[in-house]
Amino acid sequence: MAEVHILSEGYARDEGDASRVGSTVSLVRDGAALIVVDPGLVPSRSAILDPLAPLGVRPDEVTDVVFSHHHPDHTVNAALFPNARISDHWAVYEGDLWTSRPAEGFALSPDVTLWETPGHTPQDVTTVVRTPEGLVAFTHLWWTAEGPAEDPYAPDPALVHEHRARVLAAPGLALIVPGHGPGFAPGPDTPR
Repeated sequence: MAEVHILSEGYARDEGDASRVGSTVSLVRDGAALIVVDPGLVPSRSAILDPLAPLGVRPDEVTDVVFSHHHPDHTVNAALFPNARISDHWAVYEGDLWTSRPAEGFALSPDVTLWETPGHTPQDVTTVVRTPEGLVAFTHLWWTAEGPAEDPYAPDPALVHEHRARVLAAPGLALIVPGHGPGFAPGPDTPR
């Protein structure tokens, strides 16, 4: 089974006329697969790279990068991983090779699968990881454990609620890792 590591906890906060936005960036290790999810905006690249060293992972060893969606705050640092194939909602990219495929059910490794979960954008995917502790869902259906209950940028809010219900109904769901906050165990107060 896979193991997960949060490399950088995300956030979103306003500071006067400016905003600070950090993506939750994670590493999943599943056998030979080393998968980075959402290598987006962080205070500096060291926020992503420094936590890899104690895990024994060099950036050139990362096999895969997953974009939950194509906003820059979740993608801008993908080039830190020069040998990784990149997966998104409709394709896998390796070098100059573009291989179209639906994300739904695409297995990156034996214990890591993509689900199509449009909501925040029409192209959202959730990375579902089977671990000894249970399922972990890396997703932008939640920004943080508190929500918001309604995604302020969702073009179709009903899709957010539909796909939240799907994720929350996953058997053995132990942890949700949201787009801009620390991972949390789902419970009765989790926004639906």
